[in-house]
Amino acid sequence: MGIDTHVRRGHPITFGLIILFGIIELALAAWLTAKFNTLHNERSLTERDRVRFTLFTSTWTVFFSSLIVVLFWHSPDGSVLTSVLSHIVFLGFSWLMWTASAAAVTEMLGGGLNCKTQDVYVYCNQLNALEGFAWLEWLLVTFAIVVVLVRGISAARRGDGYGGSLV
Repeated sequence: MGIDTHVRRGHPITFGLIILFGIIELALAAWLTAKFNTLHNERSLTERDRVRFTLFTSTWTVFFSSLIVVLFWHSPDGSVLTSVLSHIVFLGFSWLMWTASAAAVTEMLGGGLNCKTQDVYVYCNQLNALEGFAWLEWLLVTFAIVVVLVRGISAARRGDGYGGSLV
């Protein structure tokens, strides 16, 4: 079984996991944003803004990951939109946004909250989940970008360039 077979199987699985956990993160961030907008019970404006940025990042990830999966299924080895370069650009931006989002939420919570002992944050468990899923998304995007970089380097060494396909 060649590496191309692994890529053809692993691409939808990896992006499927990114989409799945992105939807979970999107739901958490959207729920928190809705609560903050209606009840105005956020601890500070930075808490509200960091949750909103996480909402934007998860929306970006779910939308563009879904688009990449559909395009990959449609033409896995022939389209510019499924090339190594397009994956690197999308995953690079996503990685930067997930790094910023996860780090911002982690910094806001001081590394995580013990919900049994704190009474400052209104939505303690949801914020802990937001932090955890943000780091999980960061991990998945990091894995995907490493694989794409390895495939891109091997394609460039073959002489295909970075505009070539992943398979």
